[in-house]
Amino acid sequence: MPKNKGKGGKNRKRGKNEADDEKRELVFKEDGQEYAQVLRMLGNGRCEAMCIDGTKRLCHIRGKMHKKVWIAAGDIILVGLRDYQDDKADVILKYMPDEARLLKAYGELPENTRLNEGIVDEEDEGGADDYIEFEDEDIDKI
Repeated sequence: MPKNKGKGGKNRKRGKNEADDEKRELVFKEDGQEYAQVLRMLGNGRCEAMCIDGTKRLCHIRGKMHKKVWIAAGDIILVGLRDYQDDKADVILKYMPDEARLLKAYGELPENTRLNEGIVDEEDEGGADDYIEFEDEDIDKI
């Protein structure tokens, strides 16, 4: 039997808490970077995001964030644009919900950006009045 030389198994790795829950400095975009909102997750470390400049891009989640920072649809992310591929980008940073609200307050994100609501299809928005109201007289006739 080989002697175990490590310091533990996968449970030790799972217990590592590198969460950035404490306050961190707000990172603004630089040249070659853009803000984006995740439309959907594709798997294999990739996602589809709508950038603020109006372009839909296929984004690759960098290895430092892979399996450590969970990204879901509707999240605001900072992506690095590629010089040689305009339709692809790399995820640099995921903004926490309070950081995204600050970015919107500072005017970095447009006003029509919907934060922490997920992505809602346009045809679903009109379904606000899908319920039926009955008056007391209608119930008495039955």
